Formats: sequence, structure tokens, C-alpha cells
Amino acid sequence: MGIGVGILLLVFGLILVLEAIDLPESITSAVDAQTIGWICVIAGVLALVLALIMNQQRSKTTHVEERRQL
Repeated sequence: MGIGVGILLLVFGLILVLEAIDLPESITSAVDAQTIGWICVIAGVLALVLALIMNQQRSKTTHVEERRQL
């Protein structure tokens, strides 16, 4: 889930930063699209990095199974 969210935030942020779509005037008067875009880009990169670190740690985990004979 973390990798997907990171990619989604990254793409959404880049769309806002590059102004690929025109937002309605009511939205642009309330918030700056580029600022929100940069925040989404940073959050997306952070989510990707953290997801990759978590996946790497998960792959190093070992499990030991004990079988006891009665």
C-alpha cells in the first residue's frame, strides 16, 4: 500500500506543480496550487522511501519453527 500511495502523491503533486490542469478560480483564490503540489511531491517521495525501507527490513526477517515430539 505504501508504494502505491507514494506514487499517487508524487504524480498528483507533479500535476499541480507543472500546472498540467487548470484549476477553477474558486480553488486558486483559496490555495496556491504549486505549494500544495510541492508538499505532495515531498510526501510522495518520503512515502516511497519509507515503503522501500520497510520492505527491505521485512525481507531480512527470519522465522524459526520448532517441532516438539511427545
